[in-house]
Amino acid sequence: QVQLVESGGGLAQPGGSLRLSCAASGLTFSTNWMYWVRQAPGKGLEWVSIIEPGGSSTDYATSVKGRFSVSRDNAKSIMYLQMNSLKSEDAAVYYCASQGYEYWGQGTQVAVSS
Repeated sequence: QVQLVESGGGLAQPGGSLRLSCAASGLTFSTNWMYWVRQAPGKGLEWVSIIEPGGSSTDYATSVKGRFSVSRDNAKSIMYLQMNSLKSEDAAVYYCASQGYEYWGQGTQVAVSS
């Protein structure tokens, strides 16, 4: 049974930082492209980031480029999203998803407020 479990969400101040984690089990993590996707209140899903299986190639949505950084530890089957210089518009539920968006986690809530 495949499980993706996000953690690390919470409340941050504008300009602050958070690091999200996505722990995977039940799939061959090291061969999967992985994604971060978010959904702000009242809005649709927004793709945030992608990382290739080896971790050397990444890409980001324009809205987060230069502020967010995705990485992965294949030995631990964990993907991370380091979020810096947070803005109010970054507030959302953040989900991780596996290659082809086949499997999704339950999401972790990020709030940004002073």
